[in-house]
Amino acid sequence: MREWDGHRREPIVVAEHLSGALVRLRDALREVVLPLSVPGAAEQRQEAEQIVAQLDNYVVPRLAHLDAPLLAVVGGSTGAGKSTLVNSLLGRVVSPAGVIRPTTRSPVLVHNSGDARWFESDRILPGLARTRAVSSGPGALQLTADPNLPAGLALLDAPDIDSLVDENRALAAQLLDAADLWLFVTSAARYADAVPWEYLNAAASRGASVAVVCDRIPPAAAQLVPVDLGRLMSARGLADSPLFAVPETVTDEHGRLPETALAPIRSYLATLAADNRRREQVVLATLDGAIGAIVRAAPSVADAARAQTEVVRQLAVDAAHCFHEAIHAVRRQSGDGTLLRGEVLLRWHDYVGTSEFSRVIDEKVSWLRDRITRALTGESPQGVHAAAAAESGLEALVREQGEAACERAAAAWRGTPAGRALMAGHPGLARASDEFATRCASAIRQWQADVLALVADQGKGRRRTARLAAAGVNGAGAALMIVIFAHTAGLSGAEMGVAGGTTVVAQRLLEAIFGDEAVRRLAETARQKLDERVVALMDTELDRFTVLLAELGVDDTVAERVDAAIAEVVAVRSGSPRPGSLAGSGGGFAPADEPSGADVRPAPRLDQVSARAQAGEIVDAELVDEPPALPRPSGDESGEDGRQR
Repeated sequence: MREWDGHRREPIVVAEHLSGALVRLRDALREVVLPLSVPGAAEQRQEAEQIVAQLDNYVVPRLAHLDAPLLAVVGGSTGAGKSTLVNSLLGRVVSPAGVIRPTTRSPVLVHNSGDARWFESDRILPGLARTRAVSSGPGALQLTADPNLPAGLALLDAPDIDSLVDENRALAAQLLDAADLWLFVTSAARYADAVPWEYLNAAASRGASVAVVCDRIPPAAAQLVPVDLGRLMSARGLADSPLFAVPETVTDEHGRLPETALAPIRSYLATLAADNRRREQVVLATLDGAIGAIVRAAPSVADAARAQTEVVRQLAVDAAHCFHEAIHAVRRQSGDGTLLRGEVLLRWHDYVGTSEFSRVIDEKVSWLRDRITRALTGESPQGVHAAAAAESGLEALVREQGEAACERAAAAWRGTPAGRALMAGHPGLARASDEFATRCASAIRQWQADVLALVADQGKGRRRTARLAAAGVNGAGAALMIVIFAHTAGLSGAEMGVAGGTTVVAQRLLEAIFGDEAVRRLAETARQKLDERVVALMDTELDRFTVLLAELGVDDTVAERVDAAIAEVVAVRSGSPRPGSLAGSGGGFAPADEPSGADVRPAPRLDQVSARAQAGEIVDAELVDEPPALPRPSGDESGEDGRQR
C-alpha cells in the first residue's frame, strides 16, 4: 500500500471504482442518439463519439492496467520528420520515411520484446487489427519488437494530422487520444501552422502530457525559433512541456539523424522508461486530464439529448393537434346539419314521400308517421338509398378532413429545421396514405352496420318488431343517422327549414317505433360509435408521423442517465487521494507530490546552449536536468517567458 496525502489507499482501488463509473458513462453516451437537425446536434454527435472512442481506446483500458508500458505517440504534420525521428531513436528503419505523402499510412508501434503481451491484445485501440507484417492500410496496427527500446516504453508512429486522406487524419486523432505521452514533431518552417496548434491546444485543455520536438532548425534561426515556439507554448498552457530543438543536419545513408541531435530526446525517454515514479506521473497526469475533459464535455451531450427529446415531443404535439382538429371538425360537421344536403335530403324525401313533406312539417307529422308505418312492409328501396346517401356524405367528410389534417401537420413540421429535414425525406406525409380512402369507406360501412345492429337490437319485442318491420331496418337506420346529423348550425336559411323538417320526421318516426327515451339512447350510442371509428381512422394517419419520430430512436431518459453517470465519475474523482482539483473537475486522479524532503525533479528539458560563434557550425543540443530550487547555470539563455531553450 502506498501512502498518498495521509491516506493509505491502493491506486488500483481508485482505478477500479473510477473505471466502473466511466464504463457506465460510456454506456450511457453510446445510447445517445441525435438524429434531428437541431442547432449544435452535429457537433455534439461528434463529441459523444469522440468521448466513447477515447474511453474505449485509452481511458478504461489504461485504468485497468496502470502498470502497462508508457505509450508515446509520435504525431505531427506532413513531412515534419516523425518517421525519421522514430527510426533514428531506434537505430534502424521500422517506419518508412520519404518524400511521397503521406508516408505513414499504417501506424507502427514499436515495443520492447518483453512488453509484447501489452500490445498484442486489444487492450488499447481495440478497433485496429494487429499485424507483425508491414502494412499499408489504416485499419491495421503494425507491431514491431525491438530489444534496444527500454522496457516500459513504446513508440507509435502515427499518420499525419493534416493528411489529405480523411482516414489518415481520423486515425491520427484516434492514436493521439490513446497516448500516455504526445511526442509532437514539427519543424522550424511549420511550427506556427494552424492544424498542429489545434491538436496542441486540445492537449493543453485536457492536461495531456506533451513533449514537443522542433526539428530542421537552421543555424541562423537557432536562437529565434525555439524562443518563439516556447512563447507560443507558454501562451497556450504548455509552459511545463519539454521542448526539444533539433538543428538542421545531414542524415546518414539510412536517413537517420546523428546521435548528437538525438541525445536529449533519447535521454528524456530513457528516463521515463527507467523511473517508475516519473512514468507513473506522466500516465496519471494524462489520464486525469482526459477524464477531466470528458467530465467537462459530457454535460453538453446530455443537453443535446434533452434538446432532441423536446423537439421530438413538439413535433409529435404539432401533428397530433392537426388530427385532433380533424376529429373535432368531423364531429361538428356531422352534427350541425351540414350533411343534410343534396343527395341525403333527396333520398330521404323519396323515402318519406316528397309530395307530403311540407304538409307534414306544418300540419300532419303524426299522419305521415302512420302512413309510413302502414305503407312500408319489408325493406324499402328508398330506405336503403337514404342510408347509402348518408353513408356517402359522411365518408366524403371524413376523407376530406383526413387529407386536410395531413396537409396541416406537414406545414407545421416544415416550420422548424428538424421538421423540414424530416419532410424532405418523407414528402408523402403531406397527403393522406394511399389506403386512407379505402379505410374511410370501410369504417363508415362498419358504422352503418353498427347503426343497423343498434336499431335491430332495440326493435326486439313483439310490438317494436312489428313497427320496425313496417318501417324497415334500413329506413329506421337512415332515420337514426338523420337524427344524429340533426343540428342545423352552419346551414342557410332555406336549408335550415328543410333540414329541420327532415329531422322532425325522422325523430317522430323513431319515437313511434322505439319511444322517446330509447331514441335518445340510440342516438348517443350511434354518435359514440361514429366518434370511435373516426378517431381510429385519424389515429392511423397520425401514426405515419409518430412512427417516423419513433424510428429516430430518441430516448427521452438517456440525458438523465448521462447526468447520473457524470455525477458518479465526479464523485469518485473527488474522493481520489490527490489533494486539490483541476479547473471545474472537482477532483483528480494524478498522484500527489512526494512528501517533504523527497528528491523530485521535473522532466528533463532541452536547453539551446553553447552557441558556437563559428559561422555555419551546427548548434549542438544539450540536455539539462536541474531541480527547480537550484539557480540556473550561468551562461544559459532564456526565452521571454523564462523557459530554457
